Amino acid sequence: MTDLLTPRRLISKIALCVAALAVVMFVCSLVGTQKISLSAVFAGPGNTPGQNTDYDIFVRVRIPRIILAALVGAALAASGVALQAILRNPLAEPYILGISSGAALGVMTAAIAGVSWSFLDGSPMAAMAFLFAIGTVWLVWFTGHLAGGSTVTSLLLAGVVINAFFSAVIMLMTSLIDSEQLRSTIMWLMGSIGEKDFTTLLVSAVFIIVGITALFTISQKLNVLAFGAGEARSLGVNPRKITLVAFALASFITAVAVGLSGLVGFVGLVVPHSVRLVFGPDHRQLLPTSALLGAAFVVICDTIARTIIAPAQLPVGVITAIIGGPVFLILLSRYSKKVGALR
Repeated sequence: MTDLLTPRRLISKIALCVAALAVVMFVCSLVGTQKISLSAVFAGPGNTPGQNTDYDIFVRVRIPRIILAALVGAALAASGVALQAILRNPLAEPYILGISSGAALGVMTAAIAGVSWSFLDGSPMAAMAFLFAIGTVWLVWFTGHLAGGSTVTSLLLAGVVINAFFSAVIMLMTSLIDSEQLRSTIMWLMGSIGEKDFTTLLVSAVFIIVGITALFTISQKLNVLAFGAGEARSLGVNPRKITLVAFALASFITAVAVGLSGLVGFVGLVVPHSVRLVFGPDHRQLLPTSALLGAAFVVICDTIARTIIAPAQLPVGVITAIIGGPVFLILLSRYSKKVGALR
């Protein structure tokens, strides 16, 4: 019931999630193959470069990586909430609908053309990711409506098919890359949280926070969309306009996340569904809490990925897929039974 959500309750739930994220980020910053001393970290970098290795590991390696993981998790979880709202389907998320693959195809295209792998430093890779993500959204929309009218199931199936097609194209393009780039490319495609400078993190954070905030401003209208297009019109909401805005914003923050980390799947599926079970379906609270807990989820998954087989590291996308795959099958089974019961 959306009318039971007061500003005080909303703020308290967001504050709880912020505290949980802060605790997760702090604990994970202490976990790694190299043990560090907090007293040494607080002592500062020292008088000469490399004098305090604990400080260097904590500040220059772990903190940027944890911030990057948090940004990616927040973007993908918020995008999943938006897509599930406008498609009225709990199975919708950027990875499954092909938006992540579309953005990755854009980045791969830029890479094949000889563009540097850097991000947000003047290269067109971020723009390519965004343009391909937007193009994928409308390809899914057009294909789904062409195949099955306005049913959300047809849109979901269209997204799955397009995702598979784009993945095949990406694999083909991978075979054209120089052998020196092959390993890093494969790791990136599997979802890899690597090193980014603070400037990149700051600009990415601004983009993602602005996108999530914009989605939050239409969260009440996303609640209305849950009742169907006809009911939304009767309540003064233009469903076509809200769907367009939500699709564009979800694609934008997904493109930024993909540009940062590659293909990290199932975050937009696992996190919103879990948060919905705890806090309820009201998008005014579902969106910000999912973003915060999505950030915590990816930080935890990345910590597991970089420590479970240390000193080697797994792509974070492997961990999220191991968790998300079974969750997707459970949701698919429940959704199929629900649809069958309504027939």
